[in-house]
Amino acid sequence: MVTQEQRRRQLAREKFLRQQQRRTSARRKAHARNAVIASVLGVIVVGSVVSYATGVFKKDDDDKSNAAAEATPSASPSKAPDPCDKAAAGKVKSLTYKKEPAVTIDKSADYTMKLQTTCGAIDIDMPASKAPHTVNSFSFLVGKGYLDHTKCHRLTTNGIYVLQCGDPQGTGMGGPGYTIPDENLKDKRLKGDVYPAGTVAMANQYNAQTKEGRDSGGSQFFLVYQDSQLPANYTPFGTISESGMKVLKKIAAAGESTGQGDGTPNATVVIDKATVTKS
Repeated sequence: MVTQEQRRRQLAREKFLRQQQRRTSARRKAHARNAVIASVLGVIVVGSVVSYATGVFKKDDDDKSNAAAEATPSASPSKAPDPCDKAAAGKVKSLTYKKEPAVTIDKSADYTMKLQTTCGAIDIDMPASKAPHTVNSFSFLVGKGYLDHTKCHRLTTNGIYVLQCGDPQGTGMGGPGYTIPDENLKDKRLKGDVYPAGTVAMANQYNAQTKEGRDSGGSQFFLVYQDSQLPANYTPFGTISESGMKVLKKIAAAGESTGQGDGTPNATVVIDKATVTKS
């Protein structure tokens, strides 16, 4: 028999997926509109790819990418104190690339992506053998300073428990201009369609109902701070260190902007500097 709590979580997941589907539809309409404008003006328009992890992610990106929130609060929720420091001086770089970079990493090695955030350092272990295209892409982008000074734009606290980062625009609509293939979707960690706490995965545009949007990851990714029930559609490519999990939980404890489980983090989460090194 389904308990009230199980039913609540099921409804939360369904709402999340619906939100992501609406976002995907809106992006497609915008893309089609831009294509028409380009053909009339005779101009080639190169658009950035939206990555949601469930939706997140969507991303992550439900109703994250990256997994940005769309929920409108009925009343302004009270915010918890900001547990994070001010962002370091500097600006986000506007970088766009026409195609995925050639894979140049050592596929047999492990890499570590260190996110020096305003809330503390988050280290992510990335085994290249499991997701070579994803690890290579982050190695390339981070080397260009792509993530430096970017905000983590989305926090979900109901049903799905993730922080979404990787969008230079900070809106959930940004990307590097190219896409990478889905990888490692049969990872043993994803038993029962659960992304366990400590997992880092790619946001994308995949729509489970239409089966469209495969291989649409860009730069947005989500960090799971509590076991989250999601279908295995989002490339799991990293694991957060123990100290990084403490930082992530501190961010989550401060809550999100809407008070409804899906919004921008109340904490000021900015990646001051990102690095990728071979372990």
